[in-house]
Amino acid sequence: MKKIYSVEEYIEENSHYGEELKLIRSIINKTELVETIKWSAPTYMLNGKNVVGFSAFKNHFGLWFYNGVFLKDKHNLLINAQENKTKALRQMRFTHKDQINEAILLEYIKEAIENQRIGKEIKPTRNTKPIKVPAALEHIFKDNKDVSHAFKLLTPGKQREYCEYISTAKREATKLSRIEKILPMILNGVGLNDKYKNC
Repeated sequence: MKKIYSVEEYIEENSHYGEELKLIRSIINKTELVETIKWSAPTYMLNGKNVVGFSAFKNHFGLWFYNGVFLKDKHNLLINAQENKTKALRQMRFTHKDQINEAILLEYIKEAIENQRIGKEIKPTRNTKPIKVPAALEHIFKDNKDVSHAFKLLTPGKQREYCEYISTAKREATKLSRIEKILPMILNGVGLNDKYKNC
């Protein structure tokens, strides 16, 4: 994925919805939110907290409300992109410019700003389940103390990512090739998904 440094660049990269994204941007910019780029997408903040962002895909574009779960959604426009997974985030999807109603969009955005101002947000919860290290990885730890030590220095989240990555492989050969891939990463103190988190 190409790293995006400005909103203009993002719109240019998604020129198939260029006009629509410019319109959404102009509506958001009528509010007090501060425009920035996070995760290579336009994000709008209040006092350093994410409130809303917009994005474009192949067949739709839309708005992301970071704590959208608290919005009243009077017009029934919000969806949960990943049912049973996403707690706070809600999305508003469009396929063409005519669907954008400036007054309604501003109503939702202003409500989201007010919710952020009064501190309505879902705090991320930590996974406290014990980490189950797969047997194939345990075997490596017994043979290689450096890897074992480096693994113990990782955060519980990073340890869990590696264990799940190995456990989800169905075939033994796949498990071994995954272990081979992650060993240098563990020794370097890097998490499995760090490169995505930093983009």
